[in-house]
Amino acid sequence: MQVKKNPKADLDRYSGLYFVIGLAIVLFVVWRALEYKSYETVQNEIVMSYLEERDLDEEVPVTKSLLLPPPPVMPATPVVIEIVEDTKEIEETLILSTEVDQETAVAERVMSVDEVVVDEEEEEITVPFAVIEDVPVFPGCEEGTKEEIRQCFQEKIQLHVRKHFQYPPIAAEMAIQGRVYVQFVINTDGYVTDIRSRGPDILLEKEAERIIASLPRMTPGKQRGRPVKVPYSIPINFKLL
Repeated sequence: MQVKKNPKADLDRYSGLYFVIGLAIVLFVVWRALEYKSYETVQNEIVMSYLEERDLDEEVPVTKSLLLPPPPVMPATPVVIEIVEDTKEIEETLILSTEVDQETAVAERVMSVDEVVVDEEEEEITVPFAVIEDVPVFPGCEEGTKEEIRQCFQEKIQLHVRKHFQYPPIAAEMAIQGRVYVQFVINTDGYVTDIRSRGPDILLEKEAERIIASLPRMTPGKQRGRPVKVPYSIPINFKLL
């Protein structure tokens, strides 16, 4: 069998070489494109420097200072002093000396004892209930010995608490219970003052203070025959059944 084409006329024989040459040319063009630099900024800087040098070469006009004549000197106005004669007589004030020498007699006023008034301020004394001589007397406990009056006072306080005791509805719904310690003072007029309480909840504390505030007026306690303040404390137990 005879070959129809000349082997030298085969174009695919050098295709690989042409491909490598073409690839090298493309890479070279790409590399030159990446390495290409623009000098536009430098030209602008040269133009700016050129313009600045031209501006420096411009001639600056010389300004001449004008000499103005000095202002005319005005003659000073003479000051006329008018002398006014005093026609009114001024009374001179005599200042007496307050200095006292040894020869001056000083009259001292002797005050009598009756003329001296001394205001006595009564100091309120506080005596604890346990050591006071005469305890406050609760209404209905006037008769008996001091010990009996003391015992009657405590019993009347307990009776008053049980009589006026009301469990707060909100505290009952929330199942709040506990013991509230109440402290108060019976003043020199027999009234209950300075009520303070401490308990597990403010609802119970307010109820305990309300009970103590409703206490009646009492006979104030006395120490050596003089009315004094007497502090007293009592626990009130709030318990749900």
